Amino acid sequence: MFAGFVLVIVVTLFRLIPLMMDLGVAQPDWLPNFSPMAALCLCVSACFPRRWAIALPFAVLLGTDFLLNVHHSHVAVAAGRNAFPFFSVLLLSKTLAFAAIAFFGWQLRRQARMKVLLPAAAGSSLFFYLVTNTASWLTDPGYAGTFSGWTQAVITGLPTYPATWHFFRNALVSDVLFTFLFLACIRVTPPLPHGAKQPAAAW
Repeated sequence: MFAGFVLVIVVTLFRLIPLMMDLGVAQPDWLPNFSPMAALCLCVSACFPRRWAIALPFAVLLGTDFLLNVHHSHVAVAAGRNAFPFFSVLLLSKTLAFAAIAFFGWQLRRQARMKVLLPAAAGSSLFFYLVTNTASWLTDPGYAGTFSGWTQAVITGLPTYPATWHFFRNALVSDVLFTFLFLACIRVTPPLPHGAKQPAAAW
């Protein structure tokens, strides 16, 4: 389980790359949404001891969200734009989506194996993508309030940003990769002392 904690720390630092590299909103094509937060919520809830299973992913999520918001707000103000609001409908939709994924992971605690969690990670990526892009469609005046406007939100997005399917592709790859590495870490972690609770099986 120690290796699993190390991987969570690595993911946390990876999510803070824009801050550590002082990147603005414009980022490399491979970076936007290449952040396996959905998989982290799923795997930690499914595999970690109960005292960490819910608190840890949301501490990572809210803590990194706050730091990234402060960073991007500073970049926006320096460029003469408005600061990023910390609370918004989009943030709420994102947090609720992650909460649902964590709850789903909790339900899989007795089935936390590779053949179960890899498809679950892919499904979590799709679920998060649909929820957050639907929230964008509902709140962004750039989208028409029609079915065609919704399909634009979930496929191409607004003209001034990368296509939204790029975000889904990056999230899907990062979530599946993290899930595989996470379960591999649990698999190779030495057994706990006799009498201690063992993590869920990884295979």
